[in-house]
Amino acid sequence: MTTTVQRVVHASVLIDFGGARILTDPWLSERKGYHQGEPRSVQSAAELPPLAGIVISHGHYDHCDLDALAGYPDKTVPFAVVRGLAGRVRAVGFTDVTELDPWQSTRLGPVRVTATPAQHGVPEVTFVLQHDRSSVFFGADTLRIPALDEVARRFPDLDLALLPINGLRIRPAFNRQVVMDAVQAAELTRALRPRLAVPIHYAFTAGRLRDATVLKLTRNRPDLYRDAAADLAPDTAVHILTPGEPLSL
Repeated sequence: MTTTVQRVVHASVLIDFGGARILTDPWLSERKGYHQGEPRSVQSAAELPPLAGIVISHGHYDHCDLDALAGYPDKTVPFAVVRGLAGRVRAVGFTDVTELDPWQSTRLGPVRVTATPAQHGVPEVTFVLQHDRSSVFFGADTLRIPALDEVARRFPDLDLALLPINGLRIRPAFNRQVVMDAVQAAELTRALRPRLAVPIHYAFTAGRLRDATVLKLTRNRPDLYRDAAADLAPDTAVHILTPGEPLSL
């Protein structure tokens, strides 16, 4: 069976494990201060294909757009979410929600989902998704932390890594970094050793004023990751995908 991946927008990705589709970190709307910066490939939850499951790394709106996701018609679709988020998911009508701490696992249909470490300033996990002989690491918007090296030991044959790269910093908090940047993502790629890698989480903008006064980030430069990975992880093939563009694993 063929596994394919398509970016929806930002860190929202559809991973199709031979017909078992998993949606990551849904973001299907915009509001003041949260602009996707690129056209998303799915305009509403009603347009989503039938899903085997949904994973949510943390509760920030741009990764956990539950009001928009509530338009998805199958309220029995299973979720795997960071611990503490289940109540919010159930509040919009979904009934099958499993909370995970790092290294705990569950199944979303035929897909095995294992939560892995993350650090972002709020409770967060990343995920490894496995089906048949395919395995995908989803990096949400974590920092590059040493605990992620354990992913490579436990999952030595990753097919794909989806990695955030905008290096987001909070200006009023003395430029505190909360997301890995392109070079740090390339360093993680070297540690994880996936066959393929796709950068995510790089087009977001808070608007000209907020970008200048609140946030500090590198926008729309997936080439920086591609070039850094070519130096640091030359055995991994990097693919820069526009939303909706399929990549077969």
